[in-house]
Formats: sequence, C-alpha cells, structure tokens
Amino acid sequence: MTSPVIPPSPTREEYAADYAAALAANGDDSIFERDEPTGLFVDWMADARRTEPSDANAMTLATVDADGLPDCRIVLLKDVDARGFTFYSNSESAKGEQLASCPAASLVFHWKSLRRQVRVRGTVERVGAAEADAYFASRARESRIGAWASDQSRPLDSREALEAAVARETARFADQDVPRPEHWTGWRLVPDTVEFWRDRPFRLNDRLRFQRKGQTWSRERLWP
Repeated sequence: MTSPVIPPSPTREEYAADYAAALAANGDDSIFERDEPTGLFVDWMADARRTEPSDANAMTLATVDADGLPDCRIVLLKDVDARGFTFYSNSESAKGEQLASCPAASLVFHWKSLRRQVRVRGTVERVGAAEADAYFASRARESRIGAWASDQSRPLDSREALEAAVARETARFADQDVPRPEHWTGWRLVPDTVEFWRDRPFRLNDRLRFQRKGQTWSRERLWP
C-alpha cells in the first residue's frame, strides 16, 4: 500500500500552534493603506530575499499557445519598477513564440517561508535593445555562451550534442567578448492587476487587489 500523495489537513490544535508565527509574519495591516502595488511588491521581495533559501525572484510565467492552451514555467524576475516586471529569454523558445502571438501573460510569486503569494496579470512588451544588451552583458560568460549554443525548446538528441554546441561556441568566442544574440531579449509585463495574498490562521487569509485605472490604481480587499 502506497503512502498518500496529499498529506492530511492539520488539526485545529496544529493550526492554533502556528497562530503566533502567522500573526508575527503577516499581521501588519499597514499593507491595506498602500496606494499602489509596486512599492509593496518591492518590500515583499526584500523580505523574501532574507528568508527564501534560493531564488526569491523565481516566478511562474503563464502564457497561451496558438490553440488557446495555457502554458506555465518558472523564470526569474530580473527587474521591477513602476513600468512593470522584466524577465529575459530566447525569443525563439516556446514562451517567446507564445508571447509574440499573444502579448499577454500572468505571473505568480510564492514565498513559502513567508506564507505569501503575489499574482500579476497584464500585457507584455519587449524591452529595448539597449536594455537587453546591458542585462546580457551582466551575465556570466558561460551563460552568454549558452544563449548562443542552445536551440531552446527544440528537440535535443543527447546531452553530448548540447555539450558539443557549447564547446563550439566557446571556441568561436575565444579571446573576445560574447555579444547578445539577436534572438535573445527581454520582456516587460505591464500589470493591469496585482493581487497580494498572505496566509492567516484557519485559512482566513488576507487578499489585497490593485487594479489599474488609467494612471492610478484602485484598491480593494477580497474575501479569502
């Protein structure tokens, strides 16, 4: 007999034992006084960088393919400001092709150590060449070579084929800088909606949603 995949729900006593920790982490009601989402997100990201064991900037990126089917994967947030949330990849990858045909997406950040989540929805636009160049230049040399070597999302015969492609590109760029491939770029998700969620005892969670209204944001609490 195999063990259940989903563990049993905590007992009331176990929830009660966790109450103090949940209240300490997520009991500050000042978040409901914020007028826009960017500053609050930056604050939560700073908290996550102190508590998450790795990749606090990891996020689920959801796109839609040509048949209308959703597609999700984890990518890394590389910048955030009032303009939106920026990430980078190969424009010829599955995600790149999907964003080209349907320039809208959603993001989910989940910080388990903090029991917090942020959901973002909006339109997507490419960053400018200068911005993409600047970020690409900041990457490790091996990562830049990998961007040239990888035919991302296409079938790969073997690990040896990948290693051979890396060796080929390493030799090609020996003793010179590695420029950004034209097919490697960045995207900025311009948010229309940003929802902040935080765990509270007994599933009576806090939810705060911001929605863009022209140049300003509306703000409302949601039922758990």
